[in-house]
Amino acid sequence: MKKLIANVLLSATILAGLSLSAVAQDTLKLPNMSYRTGPFAATGTPHQNGQLDYMTMLNERDGGINGVKIAFDECETGYNTEKGVECYERLKSEGALVTQPWSTGITLQVLPRTNVDEIPMFGPSYGFSAMQDGKTFKWAFNAPTSYWDGASMIMTALGDSDVANLNGKKIAFLHLDHPYGKEPIPLFEKLAAEHGFTFLPIPVGLTEMQNQSAQWLQIRRERPDYVIMWGWGAMNAGAVTEAVKTRYPMDQFVSVWWGAHNPDLKLVGADGKGYRALSWNFTDSEAPVMQDIKKHVVDAGKSQIDQAGGEFDSMAYQRGVLMSVILAEAVRVAQDHAGTPNINQEQLRWGLENLNMDDARLAELGVEGMMGPLKTTCANHTGNAGAWMVEWDGEKFEKVSELLSADRALIDPLVEEEAAKYAAANAPWPTNEECSM
Repeated sequence: MKKLIANVLLSATILAGLSLSAVAQDTLKLPNMSYRTGPFAATGTPHQNGQLDYMTMLNERDGGINGVKIAFDECETGYNTEKGVECYERLKSEGALVTQPWSTGITLQVLPRTNVDEIPMFGPSYGFSAMQDGKTFKWAFNAPTSYWDGASMIMTALGDSDVANLNGKKIAFLHLDHPYGKEPIPLFEKLAAEHGFTFLPIPVGLTEMQNQSAQWLQIRRERPDYVIMWGWGAMNAGAVTEAVKTRYPMDQFVSVWWGAHNPDLKLVGADGKGYRALSWNFTDSEAPVMQDIKKHVVDAGKSQIDQAGGEFDSMAYQRGVLMSVILAEAVRVAQDHAGTPNINQEQLRWGLENLNMDDARLAELGVEGMMGPLKTTCANHTGNAGAWMVEWDGEKFEKVSELLSADRALIDPLVEEEAAKYAAANAPWPTNEECSM
């Protein structure tokens, strides 16, 4: 790859009379929207640190990606949608190669602009699940997995490999009353209608996250067989502590990946044993990628992490690392295809929809065992990586399942249906005729 890029650059230099040193001064502008402030800072910060530290490591260890340094600037949103749109406009004007909204609400606001501005949007494992449909959403990507994939895998796990086993059960859905928290509801409702379980949504408002007494009073009254949490930030910590206080069986309490957050469970320690979360990533601080980050970034004093608090070893920090691993891999794929390290937005879009991160490639990247393989295509912008069920043992999370897969026969038709609805509601909405589902 490096030899190919070098040859292309040399040819371009001879033809255009440019110097290689001038080309090397260019940067890959891969900014991120962040929220290191506000009620979601506790989970937003370690994810941001992980993303940033991986890109910093590439700059320090490799001189960037194929010799081009990465500019990974942040624009603080505080998880506020209006501020997120302002960040989008600013970063667009500065020549950003990608948009990383870091909020489902911001994602939904920016999504209609993608076809006009032609800047790829990368929302790893968040946002609108129907973005899987690359024919409809040419510029939007949510690899490695989607919320609908996550909901499917959770239900399969709760049903002991068959959702039909949940017939007659009652399942409470404790969720943030925000676009993110509402995203999986259509899939849960569809499964409830097909398999005969009771689905009970219990919303948590932005002002109720730290005091969920009303929600947990309802849970005590309803006595659900399971509580599935779709929370974020202070909401998750509040829910875990309330569950312990009300003596809800922790082995019946399950979360999507954002609830696999070590500091939240450390608040309750051994009382949280049995709590589970579905997670598409798993920690391995001894993995080659983590050791390179430690050497080139953390030990070099170039990281913002809380070393005393164990952030480096946390699920959230290492999940952030993997998010940047995926984006950097898309850059490499784009550079290889374009024959130049100085790619543009369209070329990065091509890279994002032509990822092939199989087991061999994950090993080469130094992340073997930290995430499952994924493959994106023109038609599939999610990649549908699997996830593990992880369980809190009183001190840390442990894997308690094999790599799980979502029910494609359930989700793919829903993706196509919801993508068509979105396109109709936002007509005229162009489709990518080069793709087929």
